[in-house]
Amino acid sequence: MSKLKRIEDYEKNLPIVEIYTAVQSEGSRAGYPTVVIRTTGCTHRCYFGEGGWCDSWYTSIHPEKGQYNFKDIIKAYDDNPHITEMMLTGGSPTMHAALCNELTNFANERNIFITIETEGSHFLETDYPFGLISLSPKFGNSVPVIGATLPNGKILDEVAGAKMVKQHNKLRLNVDAIRKTLDYHSDYHIKPVWDGKDEGALAEIIDFLDVINVPNDKVWFMPAGDSRASLFKSYPLVFDWVRDHGYRMTWRPHIIAFEDQREV
Repeated sequence: MSKLKRIEDYEKNLPIVEIYTAVQSEGSRAGYPTVVIRTTGCTHRCYFGEGGWCDSWYTSIHPEKGQYNFKDIIKAYDDNPHITEMMLTGGSPTMHAALCNELTNFANERNIFITIETEGSHFLETDYPFGLISLSPKFGNSVPVIGATLPNGKILDEVAGAKMVKQHNKLRLNVDAIRKTLDYHSDYHIKPVWDGKDEGALAEIIDFLDVINVPNDKVWFMPAGDSRASLFKSYPLVFDWVRDHGYRMTWRPHIIAFEDQREV
């Protein structure tokens, strides 16, 4: 019998801020109808300059409290029997080991394909492997900048900024955890975020890909942007570079269609 942690009380509040149906819009599973489960809490505080803050800043920069239980997850699938995909995202869902493990058991029972989005900070063992690890490592182009305007409209001052940078860098590019994660679970792709201009960030990304030794067709470059305007700046630059270097590109159509609207 497994000794890994599981959820015992299905009515207990969990660190989940959103459960909704959508169409997967990034990477190798793009186009599949899915139930999105978004956890709150994150090891990182991502800021991409013109590309803005993390597009789910309400799980990291200004984290909201969880408001759903496991019965809510079951209901989402009971109400949508045609959906056989799950997107577990955050925040940083691997912070919540018992929840992740319970979801792999639930998915195994229901024949649901699980994708988990993670920055790779923590290696996570589960009773059943995830169908896909959607890995988005955080590079130097994601570090918060003092003086930036936060999502709540305040300016990031030096004291708060120093704490935020320290927190962000603490587990950034945890290569050992990333290698274990990719080896343990069924399949993966890697989604580096890049604006198409920052040559230093690109060099760091390529060095990382060389270190973990992954084939080009597992790498989907993701244009930086949290709005149509910012994406339209990075789109053509990333497009041209990917075309000329043999990687793949993921389009992020949910931002094009809905911008910062939640639960889409």
